Amino acid sequence: MPKKALREELLAKRRHSSAETCLALSLEIQNRFLGSACFQMAKCLAAYSAVCNEVLTDQVARQTLADGKRLVYPRVVNADLEFVQVESPDQLSQGSFGVLEPTGEKAVPINEIDLVLVPGIAFDRSGHRLGYGRGFYDRTLAAADQDTLCVGLAYDFQIVDLLPVSEHDQPISILMTESKTLYF
Repeated sequence: MPKKALREELLAKRRHSSAETCLALSLEIQNRFLGSACFQMAKCLAAYSAVCNEVLTDQVARQTLADGKRLVYPRVVNADLEFVQVESPDQLSQGSFGVLEPTGEKAVPINEIDLVLVPGIAFDRSGHRLGYGRGFYDRTLAAADQDTLCVGLAYDFQIVDLLPVSEHDQPISILMTESKTLYF
């Protein structure tokens, strides 16, 4: 199935999920992630602000800060993502494309980030992801160190057998859902 059709189908499914279902599943997924070795070992974590019933990251953000780790969020600058350190999720405000973005000025280079939580519309069993089609994460992750872990958080229904892949698409390292963890 072409990327555009797959994107529309899965976005519609996610949008039609109830807020209660998304919240309950998000808590399960975040708890799975917080119990993982990759979270325990990370010193600097990049979260994202969930939109359109994406898996929430608020519990992860709170625990990251409570553990004394550095927490960064992306913001769009021209055609790229810039990660900015926050001391609290309260330092986020409405930004590009209706997504909450950090308001601070403490930019953190991608190579200082140990773990990046990557949003997506779909993920396949080979570690590929389908995003919103603008390539922000792909361009950013292409510049990351090989040691930077890229972790997708998704609902089980977002996993497909095979995604169409373009040359510029960047794979993830780990995918966590409410029922499983896949390593690539």
